[in-house]
Amino acid sequence: MPTRDEALAVTLSIAVALLMVILAVIAWANAGPPSTQGGPPGPACAEWTDNCVVCRRTPEGLACSTPGIACVRSAPRCLKPAGVPI
Repeated sequence: MPTRDEALAVTLSIAVALLMVILAVIAWANAGPPSTQGGPPGPACAEWTDNCVVCRRTPEGLACSTPGIACVRSAPRCLKPAGVPI
């Protein structure tokens, strides 16, 4: 059976972990769409990145990856010109 101090330490650790998850979700929800900074490079580009996400034009619209945990956005740059097969 854990001591009172050990139980308190575990409870506080769980509370801090939950608080961090809640704050991360709130920050992610307020971040907006992944490709809003600078927007896509133009219609001549089929796939691009801003060093956080990779976006591609599809028949259904834009498809973007999920941003990484520690990304640093930069100006969008084209990875694949339009008309180049995938």
